[in-house]
Amino acid sequence: MKISYNWLKSYAKINLPAEEVAEMLTGCGLEVELTETFQSVIGGLQGLVVGKVLTCEKHFDADRLHVTTVNIGQEKDLQIVCGASNIAAGQTVVVATIGTTLYPTEGEPFKIKKSKIRGVESEGMICAEDEIGLGSSHAGIMVLDNAVSAGTAASEYFNIENDTIFEIGLTPNRSDATSHIGVARDLVALYNLKYNQNSSLEYPDTSNFNGKGKPYISVKVEDNQACPRYTSLCIKNVTVAPSPTWLKNRLNAIGVRPINNIVDITQFVLFEMGQPLHAFDADKIIGNEVIVKHVENQTLFITLDGITRKLSNDDLMICNKEIPMCIGGVFGGEQSGIVDSSRNVFLESAYFNPVSIRKTAKYHGLKTDASFRYERGCDPNITRKAIERAALLIQELAGGEISEIEDFYPTPIVNALVEINIGRLCSLIGKQIDKEEIKKVLAAIEIQAVNETAETITFSIPTNKVDVTREADVVEEFLRIYGYNNIEIPSKMNYTLTFLPEDPLTNIKEVISNYLSNSGFCEAMNNSLTKVEYSEKFDFVNSKESISMMNPLSRDLQNMRQTLLFGGLENIIHNINHANEDIKLYEFGNIYFKNTDSNTGDEVTKRFVEKPKLAFWVSGMKQHESWQEKQNPTDFFYLKNMVINALLKVNIHLQHLATQHSLSTESMNNVLSYLIGNKVFVSIGEVKKEVRKYFDIKQQVFYAEVDCQLLTEIVKDKKVVFEELNKFPEVNRDLALLIDKNISYRQIEELSYKTEKRFLKSVNLFDVYQGKNIESGKKSYAIRYVLSNKDKTLTNNEITSIMDKLILAYEKELGAKLR
Repeated sequence: MKISYNWLKSYAKINLPAEEVAEMLTGCGLEVELTETFQSVIGGLQGLVVGKVLTCEKHFDADRLHVTTVNIGQEKDLQIVCGASNIAAGQTVVVATIGTTLYPTEGEPFKIKKSKIRGVESEGMICAEDEIGLGSSHAGIMVLDNAVSAGTAASEYFNIENDTIFEIGLTPNRSDATSHIGVARDLVALYNLKYNQNSSLEYPDTSNFNGKGKPYISVKVEDNQACPRYTSLCIKNVTVAPSPTWLKNRLNAIGVRPINNIVDITQFVLFEMGQPLHAFDADKIIGNEVIVKHVENQTLFITLDGITRKLSNDDLMICNKEIPMCIGGVFGGEQSGIVDSSRNVFLESAYFNPVSIRKTAKYHGLKTDASFRYERGCDPNITRKAIERAALLIQELAGGEISEIEDFYPTPIVNALVEINIGRLCSLIGKQIDKEEIKKVLAAIEIQAVNETAETITFSIPTNKVDVTREADVVEEFLRIYGYNNIEIPSKMNYTLTFLPEDPLTNIKEVISNYLSNSGFCEAMNNSLTKVEYSEKFDFVNSKESISMMNPLSRDLQNMRQTLLFGGLENIIHNINHANEDIKLYEFGNIYFKNTDSNTGDEVTKRFVEKPKLAFWVSGMKQHESWQEKQNPTDFFYLKNMVINALLKVNIHLQHLATQHSLSTESMNNVLSYLIGNKVFVSIGEVKKEVRKYFDIKQQVFYAEVDCQLLTEIVKDKKVVFEELNKFPEVNRDLALLIDKNISYRQIEELSYKTEKRFLKSVNLFDVYQGKNIESGKKSYAIRYVLSNKDKTLTNNEITSIMDKLILAYEKELGAKLR
């Protein structure tokens, strides 16, 4: 939420540096995440001054140029060469001095330098309005009123506004601070307490409001639960026109685009007081009657953005006698808004039920300034004040005759009463606070004490503070204004140690994470909530097992994820779009399933399944380009090696597990799975092109997934055994085997360990060859064996015996031949 400091000072008469104000607001719970400078004209016309043209002569070497002498209020007059056709002596003009940076309406900024133009020195520039960002005209230089003194700053003459904008990260419980007055209320309280002042919050004056005659548009509210209050009036004979500069500046400063004076006033009051308003073209209200009601399900309605939407039974609509005109509290309709030809206005200021607005906004996927406030809970007792303020401004800026106010409010909402125990408040805060101090601090934010005893105080809570309903809420309100920093830290603090059972996966995560992070991988932490489209688009996501949120924030956060794959692919395309194409990621996360065999009355743990997983993604190059190493793309074997090494860190040797190879699954190609019994422990493969296409990823992506439940069980049963280093030498032997193409290296590796269990320490494939001098249907594997005996040095006869035994096994089991 953006707040203008200049606008704030309209209600809070303070003059503190913006940095201090930002610190004060953050300290009271209105966290200022960013401050930025706003200028009503880019550059603020810095370096531009008013000048008087003393002389104007034709350039000796150019018919279209003039050489002028200009007084800018300094001892020395400036000589400026000007090409404008309307330049003349005696004019008052705008001059850009040397060193000034100009920000034209179109084009790039440029700096004024001392120069020679066709042999004549020029010490500045006489400006047209488009050259300094004040308009679009380039017909000639700007000629000002001669009454303006030379040397007057252009920013002063054109009344350029400079402002500081606070970007506030508003928490959902602070509905009272969704406006400039709401923020000013806290600021005045903080200022008075910090500097011992007696400043007051200055509300807009509407005492001169005087509506005449009944409104000719009648109002009927059919659902007073969804709409407890509806305040309205009519204004006849208005003139729709562009807003004045001051109003445009207020809206532009907070990022709101001005439209016309009527619409801009409703926006101004919204951001001033926090009360949404809506202006209807009264001449388009069929039957001169406004009906607040629900319409039939799936009714088609075109909103202001030109989109046709299907309404639901829950949507509260503002209708005329025949058709809906507006989605109440959320978005206006295309046909009922104010346009340049509008002459009569029906003005609405209502209080809608927050739950009703939340449902409608989420159903339609709409987030508007009005719904933002209604969802959190507006002040039901400000609708009349807000409509009076807007009507007076409309009359001031657009003319018109204001009717009396019609106010539907059958059950007025009154201030809540909350009793606090003084002793409990002091205990919660950790400091003894005087009773009078408590009342003074809370009164500063309009929470008044109405009754008290020796031990308690009862406070009246204004209706703008919809989240303050309990003693703890009042304590929080007191503390954020009193100041968390004013609570002294005691010299001694006591706490109790608690011991929780250790999660066996915690240590595993730490070891593997350290290895992967040190190997160039980045850890991803994606949301467990994901898009509903994934279960609709991809067959390998079982929609029957999907767990959907009952009240999702959006369709992007509707389902619990059934795989970690999509989160990583979202990370990858995000990186690619930000020019980072070499990506290595891993994530520890849970996936979730609905147990389709369970019944509604079963325990939650039976109805839903949660499984921990470890996922890897690699894409792009293995390393950045360097003069020392060639760039090599990541591939299946690179990822496989990283998975094997990561699991070795927790003493798991994948080469000892059974494997299963699939050319294709629903999500990946060339998938290698490591099995424990009949369960898949690890799967590695390349993400299919069809899956990547959905995410607009054109480069290859390799993906691996580890079942952390099985991982924990294996590690739990694994015991680390230390033994003395072998003092006898290892022996290396190589074999070149000619085998059929359909024989995998895995088969050779398994047969090797099966044949020689005692002295064979490792088997490694270091070369594969197919082609010239190799018969069709065959391939050549070059394999290195490491042999070792921990009791003695192996003899040549023993080594030969072992190798002969291996060769015999290969010939018999695999049909291999030595090359």
